[in-house]
Amino acid sequence: MKTTILPIAATTALLAGCMPAPQPAPAPAAPPAQPVAPTPAQGISGLEEREPDLCGAKEYTPYLSQPGSVIPTLGLSKEYRVVEYRGIEPQDYDPNRIVFRLDGSGNIYNIDCG
Repeated sequence: MKTTILPIAATTALLAGCMPAPQPAPAPAAPPAQPVAPTPAQGISGLEEREPDLCGAKEYTPYLSQPGSVIPTLGLSKEYRVVEYRGIEPQDYDPNRIVFRLDGSGNIYNIDCG
């Protein structure tokens, strides 16, 4: 039986063909994106700026936690809306209208304009 010994350089070249190609270094990560503040919508129909307490809702804060049945007895001369607990509220905004919001027990929990 005859054995042939291959030179070491030839053996290394054969093994190098089985090795995976070297991978390039990963690219540096991009810097994190900075948050952008939203710009106010202009000219979009249906959006209106909310004015602070034009309806005079602060005058009715003593009635917070009172039953909703007290609202008709307040003698309101302004337009008002009563929003029941989990009720559907129309999305039209009137800064001069007083909005009474009722909780699950039927008590007034919030009074604002809209």
